[in-house]
Amino acid sequence: MADKKVNPIGNVMGLLRIRIKRGINLAVRDVTTSDPYVIIRLAKQKLKTRIIRKSLNPEWNEDLTLCVADPNEPVKLYVYDHDTFSLDDKMGDAEFDIRPFLEAVNMNIEGDLPDGTIITKVKPDRQNCIAEESCIIWKEGKVTQNMFLRLRNVECGEIELQLHWIDLPTAQLAA
Repeated sequence: MADKKVNPIGNVMGLLRIRIKRGINLAVRDVTTSDPYVIIRLAKQKLKTRIIRKSLNPEWNEDLTLCVADPNEPVKLYVYDHDTFSLDDKMGDAEFDIRPFLEAVNMNIEGDLPDGTIITKVKPDRQNCIAEESCIIWKEGKVTQNMFLRLRNVECGEIELQLHWIDLPTAQLAA
């Protein structure tokens, strides 16, 4: 019986690179400040930013990359305050739908669009945590989305992030 080649990354559509830019007006969890970090989850994947010490307006500017297999799966984001001698405190959570972004990516836009062209807009509603209208744009030859997520289950705070898509070469997937 012939050995079957197994694709180690399964039915992955591509990679979603999420740049965690910054936190805005995050909740105080220590005496006067917090030591925040962000965890991103998609299906069984879990990635974490570094801890920013003593800041309610931290700047991470950190890229986290997730494999996307199911476009219907929401990306979940959790913010925590790092504590040395006890469990980390929750500082809120949010989630967002990647389908509008993937629809824009799949439009197969050619490079003749001017930089900064708005492809589509995602409006805040009760189903998402988007704090303000988010534009999906064509920038530097790529589809990009900037968004501000309002944190839930906390008194205040937002996270600013940016999405980029990375296609996987089909030749490598077939090998």
